[in-house]
Amino acid sequence: MIDELLKKIMNRFYFVIFFMIIFSFVLMGKLIYIQVVDGEKYKIIASNQTVKNVVLQPSRGNIYSEYGSLMATSVAQYEVRWDSKVPSNSLYNNNKEKLAKDLSLILQTPYTKLYESLENARENNNRYMLIAKNLSYSKLKKIRSLPIFNLPSFKGGLIVEQQIKREHPLGKIAERTIGYEQKSLNGNYFRVGIEGAFGTYLRGEEGRRLKQRIANGQWKPINDVNEKEPTQGHDVYTTINLNIQDITHSALLEQLEKYKAEHGTAVVMETKTGKIRAIVNLGRTSKGTYYEKLNYAVGELNEPGSTFKLISMIAALEDKAIDLEDLVDTGNGEITFYNKYKVRDVKKGGYGLIPASKVFELSSNVGMVNIVHNYYKDDPSKFVNRLYNMGVNKPLGVSIKGEPKPKIPYPSDKDWDGLDLPWMAYGYGLSMTPLQILSFYNAIANDGELLRPQFIEKITNAGEKPQKVFKKEIINPSICSEETLIKIKSMLFNVVDKKWGTANQIKDSLFNVAGKTGTCQLDYTKEEVQYISSFVGYFPAENPTYSCIVVIHRPDKSLGYYGSTVAAPVFKKIAKKIYISTPKNIIIKPSEIRLSLNKAQNDKINNIEIPDLVGKTSLDAISIVEKLGLNFKIVGNGRVVKQSIKPGTKIKVGQLIVLEFS
Repeated sequence: MIDELLKKIMNRFYFVIFFMIIFSFVLMGKLIYIQVVDGEKYKIIASNQTVKNVVLQPSRGNIYSEYGSLMATSVAQYEVRWDSKVPSNSLYNNNKEKLAKDLSLILQTPYTKLYESLENARENNNRYMLIAKNLSYSKLKKIRSLPIFNLPSFKGGLIVEQQIKREHPLGKIAERTIGYEQKSLNGNYFRVGIEGAFGTYLRGEEGRRLKQRIANGQWKPINDVNEKEPTQGHDVYTTINLNIQDITHSALLEQLEKYKAEHGTAVVMETKTGKIRAIVNLGRTSKGTYYEKLNYAVGELNEPGSTFKLISMIAALEDKAIDLEDLVDTGNGEITFYNKYKVRDVKKGGYGLIPASKVFELSSNVGMVNIVHNYYKDDPSKFVNRLYNMGVNKPLGVSIKGEPKPKIPYPSDKDWDGLDLPWMAYGYGLSMTPLQILSFYNAIANDGELLRPQFIEKITNAGEKPQKVFKKEIINPSICSEETLIKIKSMLFNVVDKKWGTANQIKDSLFNVAGKTGTCQLDYTKEEVQYISSFVGYFPAENPTYSCIVVIHRPDKSLGYYGSTVAAPVFKKIAKKIYISTPKNIIIKPSEIRLSLNKAQNDKINNIEIPDLVGKTSLDAISIVEKLGLNFKIVGNGRVVKQSIKPGTKIKVGQLIVLEFS
């Protein structure tokens, strides 16, 4: 019995021994396999857990205005840390008090607090103590000159890391157009404005820096230098003129505040080149203030209302549906479709029988609908094809992201009905952006040549020879015939010049303007109707230099909502200030001077003295010399610094005075 029990115990013992031997062989085999076969793989894994390559963001290129003022730039900021285990005891003890004292002066931090922080870091073997962050380069240089910190990092323990921050030296000016570029966690970019459109040029190339894991999950740079230095991005020069931008911003903001509007946009384009000299987009906050909220000019589709009558009239003139002298019956100012849907004119009782030219100049909805509907009703595709032929159905293809395609219905569309044609005639049932409308009006000013709006002049490599220069891009060399162009220009001029024109109140004796008002209803299917007020045109009318559009959404109706009273005054303010601030060389003919002199003698005002004009703005100075009957020549812009006729001199009316501005 005992022998059998002993035998069983021994068998179990042998089995355990045998199993342990087999397990040892398996374990040794696995270790050998890992070392020989998977050794490199696990070395990499281990290394990755203690050492990593950190991406260093490059300094983005600068964004400049037309004449080189900084609109966006990258500023380097520095974070300074300290590895307290690196300095020797003697080095630390001999310099710690001076280090704390000098640091307190640079960082404006109490000496005792800094001294205690250094001592605690030393006592606790802190290898990544934060000294300061968001430092400028000048402060970094001062810190690098301090005891201990002026030594190489392997002796003094100083750790410096650079961060790049994007700043806008001009504040909120054109903020939405400048935009931004953000990289998401999945590596995709979210692009807005110029920063987004030209990010591939601006962002440069990333650098690399090796870091090692230390205590508390922190990472410390291994070397004093980067393994790969980041490469700075290219500089982008925009077409924005800061003077015009400031004028446009101020004029639009003042009107938005006056009429308590929801939002608005204003754009100034250079007629012959398509260059955008100013673009302002302001939206209202809950507190009633305004800021660059969204790029309404580029990305917001809306029914244009009466500003679209220009395009409808061109189509009618090109197809010989009407001529300027042809009479159009506007009736009693109201026309009804399907016994339900009405088109009304602003003037109650209507305008009666008027020439087609006055239909446009008076902005008669009924007249424009009659012109288009009567001619095209049997073949509405002819009207829409004419619009398509002019290119109004296509986006402009601007460099800034977010431009939608215009919505221009076509008779073959499933939702086309009998109201589409008459509604389109006066700017309803279709949608365009403010920039698309402006570009079409600019084509009229530019003798029919439709240009792509241009936001960028050139791209350079850190101020060196331009890498890319942007030239004028023609979308359509001729939107209509020369004969139609002459007629259209005449009507646009009369809208402002003639007493019956809808924008006659912005007529100015100093220069001529041509353009069109627009008052478009929003939510017209509801009881509470809101409005979009607009004006678009160009100046000077006889030789256009700039075109401009002003669009104001949802003004307080109790204060006003017509395009002529809300938007047109903004256009005038912008145009007049630009016109006056633009240097001019005016040649006065002797015959004109004599004529002015004779007129002055007849008026018997020769005894008036010339005032001191130095320090006056260009607008004030010109206004004064005009009232005095003087002819003038302007040199430069800004404020008067010199006048050719001394103050106190008796005026000879018609005399030439030269005003120098600076």
